[in-house]
Amino acid sequence: MSKRELKLYLHELDKEQLQEQIMDLYARFKDVKEFYDFAFNPKENKLMEECKLKISKEYFPVSKRKAKMRRSVAQKLIKHFIRLGVESTLVADIMFYHIEIAQTYSSENFIKQEAFYKAMLKSFAEALQYVDEHGIRRDFNSRIHQIADTASEQNWMNSQGFERVLGA
Repeated sequence: MSKRELKLYLHELDKEQLQEQIMDLYARFKDVKEFYDFAFNPKENKLMEECKLKISKEYFPVSKRKAKMRRSVAQKLIKHFIRLGVESTLVADIMFYHIEIAQTYSSENFIKQEAFYKAMLKSFAEALQYVDEHGIRRDFNSRIHQIADTASEQNWMNSQGFERVLGA
């Protein structure tokens, strides 16, 4: 169904039928429920804390299990925040937090997987693109430079890539 067809269909419904459909969608689909819950009661700070906790557990698990260091966990949370319409500075904060927590882990543990370094560089490039698109780069300038400096200080195999992306 196209947007045009949907618009025509919705136009044919009376107010009560429309309300019933929205309530049905709310009850059936988790994404719809999350959207309306967030739209009417954002609680962005709570959402941010939960998100940061999930990301930090990837690198510093509470139990004695081994750190998984999955970039996909952070990416999934970031995409979810964008879909919900969370303020861009908060999304950017999570993007940079993910890289910073990975660097904290890296400072304490030697990581030999090249994929880790590639993933962090990709995350860094995506974060820079995001802050540039939203015109908020100056709000994160010190964190951006600190991340690039830390990659160099920790002798990451692709630390020059961070400088290159930063300069681009």
